[in-house]
Amino acid sequence: QIQLAESGGGLVQSGGSLRLSCATSGFALERYAVSWFRQVPGKEREGVPCAGRDGGITEYSDAVKGRFTISRDNARDAAYLQMNNLKPEDTAVYYCATRYGMNAGNCEGYRNANDWDYWGKGTQVTVSS
Repeated sequence: QIQLAESGGGLVQSGGSLRLSCATSGFALERYAVSWFRQVPGKEREGVPCAGRDGGITEYSDAVKGRFTISRDNARDAAYLQMNNLKPEDTAVYYCATRYGMNAGNCEGYRNANDWDYWGKGTQVTVSS
């Protein structure tokens, strides 16, 4: 059974940092891309960064480029999101996701949440001003 579980969220002041973790089980993460999304109430999930299966394909949205870094440890079947210089507009529930199919290993169209098949339950990140 494929499972993903996020952790590491919390309350942080503007300018602070957090490191989110995504623990996976039930499959070999090394074969798949992994992506982080975030969502605020009333809005669609926003693709933040994505890392291809070998870590070589990494894409970031303009909103987080230069501040967030995605990484993965295939040996541990885990992915991470280092978030620096956090801003109040980064407040959201953060999810990690993976997918199967033709684009399972890459980040093609990563921002479309409908293209991702497996999700964790999310972790809340709150940035105070």
